[in-house]
Amino acid sequence: QVQLVESGGGLVQAGGSLRLSCAASGNIFSINAMAWYRQAPGKQREQVAVITSGGSTNYADSVKGRFTISRENAKKTVYLQMNSLKPEDTAVYYCNLNWGGTNWYVNWGQGTQVTVSS
Repeated sequence: QVQLVESGGGLVQAGGSLRLSCAASGNIFSINAMAWYRQAPGKQREQVAVITSGGSTNYADSVKGRFTISRENAKKTVYLQMNSLKPEDTAVYYCNLNWGGTNWYVNWGQGTQVTVSS
């Protein structure tokens, strides 16, 4: 059974930083991509950042230049370094894993709350 365990959320003042971590475990082969999504109250879940197996990254326009996604392949762990946080970054952040070969699978973490106070 595949599990994703997130950590690192919390309360921070505007302008501060947080680092989220997501560790994947289970019988996972051929990770295609890992990503972070977020969902604020009353809003749809949106992709924040993604990193592919080849190391390519992509970011939502709202976080470009402030957030950095990275991964440690051996640990099956993805990170999200968040700097210059703004109140509008407040949301539940979810880790997303896309893996598989012929068949693709998607798993989600349980979510971690990030609250940025003004």
